[in-house]
Amino acid sequence: MQTILVCDDDKEIVEAIEIYLQQEGFHVLKAYDGEEALEILKNNEVHLLIMDVMMPKLDGIRATLKIRENSSIPIIILSAKTEDSDKILGLNIGADDYVEKPFNPLELVARVKSQLRRYTQLGNAAESSDSIYTVGGLSINDDLKEVTVDGEVVKLTPIEYNILLLLVKNQGKVFSINQIYESIWNEDAIGADNTVAVHIRHIREKIEINPKEPRYLKVVWGVGYKIDKN
Repeated sequence: MQTILVCDDDKEIVEAIEIYLQQEGFHVLKAYDGEEALEILKNNEVHLLIMDVMMPKLDGIRATLKIRENSSIPIIILSAKTEDSDKILGLNIGADDYVEKPFNPLELVARVKSQLRRYTQLGNAAESSDSIYTVGGLSINDDLKEVTVDGEVVKLTPIEYNILLLLVKNQGKVFSINQIYESIWNEDAIGADNTVAVHIRHIREKIEINPKEPRYLKVVWGVGYKIDKN
């Protein structure tokens, strides 16, 4: 049974999410501020975190930043804010998905399942054959789900890994933002520009010596992104 941690200072929202998740067979842990969430994560095996932004003591932004220091657990951010800048902020701090309040509980459950599938696939080396992809000093070992740059291990989130793997597997091919989004998220690319751009920037910051002059992940202006052939 997979365990979901739901963190929101509104207890009614937490209880409602818990009901829907339990109906789908998930075990649910509950927290009502960021500090409590960090403590639960420290002492329990949690497979996914649903995190509100505005909370007392330690808000969702700072809590997510703290979690990302040593964990790639999938994180879905909840927020009543609807501005694009808030969605981008959530993704910037390391969240994997963003759901606006008020939300459809069934949609939230669907997003939870989608993130867990992606995360499980990332960690399941048994499904892979001996697959190592190399571009210059960049190497992806898809058996180990490990990325190295010039011999140094680079820690990517599941979405970042899957985007990079898609591009490296198809060296030289240009993917549009919509193609990347639909390949990775498995849903129609509606308003995908900011979401994909944020993840691409994160990947560059991790694999490039100088993200402004990338060696690997190149932009083709007006078209999309590609990894040049070695």
